[in-house]
Amino acid sequence: MTGWGETMHWKSNEAWPQHGGRPDAMLMQFGLDPDREVLDFSANINPLGPPGWLTEQLLSGIGALSHYPDPEYAEAHRAIARQVEVTEAQVRLTNGGVEAVFLAAALHARKGRGALVIEPTFAEYARACRHYGLGIMQLPLGAEDFHLDLEAALTAMHDASVIFVCRPNNPTGTVISQEIIETLLERGRETQTTLVVDEAFMDFVSPDQSLIPLLSRFDNLIVLRSLTKLFAIPGLRLGYLLASTENVARIAALQMPWSVNALAAGLVEPLLADRDFVARTQAWLSDERPRLERGLDSLGFQVVPSHTNFLLFRHADETRGVMGDVLEKLLHQGILVRHTRNFAGLDGKWLRVAVRSPDENDRLLDALARIGAAS
Repeated sequence: MTGWGETMHWKSNEAWPQHGGRPDAMLMQFGLDPDREVLDFSANINPLGPPGWLTEQLLSGIGALSHYPDPEYAEAHRAIARQVEVTEAQVRLTNGGVEAVFLAAALHARKGRGALVIEPTFAEYARACRHYGLGIMQLPLGAEDFHLDLEAALTAMHDASVIFVCRPNNPTGTVISQEIIETLLERGRETQTTLVVDEAFMDFVSPDQSLIPLLSRFDNLIVLRSLTKLFAIPGLRLGYLLASTENVARIAALQMPWSVNALAAGLVEPLLADRDFVARTQAWLSDERPRLERGLDSLGFQVVPSHTNFLLFRHADETRGVMGDVLEKLLHQGILVRHTRNFAGLDGKWLRVAVRSPDENDRLLDALARIGAAS
């Protein structure tokens, strides 16, 4: 279980922001005015913006700030349970998807074995494991098509109390098949290994791809969800996790009291009820993702086929190495894309871009054509 080769150093990895959506930090790193206006393709947020009713809903909820939230978040749990067809005892509201990640790691902190992280992926899985003293094994996805080596994963499970899988995966946009997931869960019963599957981007995919129905069959499955990406509310920090009633009870005992504020908790039911917003989002994505992918391909880039709202691409000629030159030239044109310096095995050789509005996607493609980035 190793990476794909030696890391190429263009700038110090420590200097790169660990997440997208940090235009000020990236501008400063390249000696540009941090207040300069940029078009941000580095954060995978729905470009439709929050639902139109959200502002009024937040204003009407201001009165709730004078009281403590319900520590059990009963209304939010009922709404989630009804939406995803599980029991309320299988739901735990969290302060964004990241708190759910840390709680899943905390659940396995004292089990005597380490964590297996399928890489390249979201950096917070490894960070959460380190925070709770869990040893980390990294299993790389295939270098060309980012497939999972199932046999290697099954072997590694003997030394892992927990596996973290992002599905769809960030930053590749790929989806490990349900058949493979079920094979891992079956083996996990033998090895006493829990599979934590982060479905933060599942709302951008067909609903029948979710693993939530498997919760009725596997008590070693934990599913993490986020409401911030789809509804474009990352500043409100709102997510939840789903698991067996026993695991949710254990997780609840580990969670800080009132970790979710009253305004955010009060949004759960109306957000989940807004099916029109979800339909409009999926209609936009079904048009724009393939169009942007074709545009990048026509410029000579290699693009990883994605199931969600972002694309990973690189020079078709691998000998050209890191994509830092492309990133910097785009930034000078007022366009920020996501570097891959902190994704294991990618080492800056790829860039990730969110799928945005038609006009914004055209602006990105025009900028890439002007700089002759793929030539």
